[in-house]
Amino acid sequence: MERDKIDFGKDRVATLFRKMFVPTLFGMLSICAVTMADGIFVGHGVGSSGIAAVNLCIPLLMVFTGLGLMLGVGSSVVASIHLSTGNEKAARINVTQALWASSLLTLVAGLLILAFPSATARLLGASESLERDTILYLWGFIPCLVFQMWESIGLFALRLDGSPKLAMWVNIIGAVVNVVLDWWFIFPLQMGVFGAALASTLAIGIAAAIVFVYLGWKARHLRFYSLKLTAKSLRLSIRNLGYQCEIGFSSLLGEATMAVFMYMGNLMFMRYLGDNGVGAFGIACYYCPFVFMMGNAIAQSAQPIISYNISTERVRSVKAQHYALITGLFMGLLVMGAFIFAPGELVGLFIPLDDAAAAIAIEGFPEFGLGVIPFIINLVAIGWYQSVERPWPATCFALLRGAVFLIPSYIILPHLLGPSGIWLSMPASESLALLSILLFYLLTKRQSLQNQPV
Repeated sequence: MERDKIDFGKDRVATLFRKMFVPTLFGMLSICAVTMADGIFVGHGVGSSGIAAVNLCIPLLMVFTGLGLMLGVGSSVVASIHLSTGNEKAARINVTQALWASSLLTLVAGLLILAFPSATARLLGASESLERDTILYLWGFIPCLVFQMWESIGLFALRLDGSPKLAMWVNIIGAVVNVVLDWWFIFPLQMGVFGAALASTLAIGIAAAIVFVYLGWKARHLRFYSLKLTAKSLRLSIRNLGYQCEIGFSSLLGEATMAVFMYMGNLMFMRYLGDNGVGAFGIACYYCPFVFMMGNAIAQSAQPIISYNISTERVRSVKAQHYALITGLFMGLLVMGAFIFAPGELVGLFIPLDDAAAAIAIEGFPEFGLGVIPFIINLVAIGWYQSVERPWPATCFALLRGAVFLIPSYIILPHLLGPSGIWLSMPASESLALLSILLFYLLTKRQSLQNQPV
């Protein structure tokens, strides 16, 4: 298994960022392609009601994804710093602790959800007509959550171990398997939304198995480390995991922001426009992972470069962040243009344009697209604060995006503007969060200049 030749301390920053970003982006976009294919198959095989049922489950699933990202970012940052000082054993221990802790947590939570599926579906906002499909999707997808944790955390370890291309192929292999099984389960086998969920479970399981094999036998630095079960070892593990969670908590909040965005949107569209409104919003939510993954790919590509060099070569770290911001702005412009100028084409991929849900989506997409650029830039900025071990600014900005600005926007704007206000809630929240980040950056920079000796 050939590894990429990467030296985070000596290679040119532009070269490092390209080597990390290109495979990371393609790997993450392959995940988005799976999500999109899933929606297309469900939309044409089940209908807009199927899309609505799946969309009701997504906020819950994003919370679990956030847990994986939290521990993935946290363990990667800590392991990066340990590797930069030559402490390979500590780096291996931190990654192993993150994997086992996430597995245990997810297993317990998944069993609780499967024990109370009807209550979970109602809590997610399912109407009586959507409850059955919502439960079927939960039954198909919840079993894969442990595998999803292994894949999420393991991909950070693969990139840090010098194998970003392998991380990309893990995502691509999982994506191809998922798309093929999606088609087979939904159309020839007529398994509906349960088939879509089962396809995802099997595909993620295969991707997780590749990660497991690599970290178990093929990794250069970050192979599994045998953990002790003594009281002292458990105490140290809890301490390490707490620090990882502190660093990566804003990543959990980032996913929680998406979960809140989708959950509140489902409630508001159900209130104002019924099942068709939720179906229209569900189409938009199938495109949201593209935006989210772009921002995440940029932040995650810059993270090991920044974390590795922050203590010795700060100029290299700042340069990596500049590349990240420029890339985020460029990609944001492309995606925003698609939402504004081609809403019919985007909606038509999922459902026929004569569907009532399609008309609602086409009208709202241009308004929704206004939030793409601040969304991506916010993720990149939060990623910087995580990478330089400043978890509290990252956490505060993530909270601003996910609760302080987003929830009031969902409550106030629809009341003032009707359905347009629902579509504009995310752009308003992300814009306010971006303004807050800019103000904080300018204030801290000014304070730093004032504190410098004359």
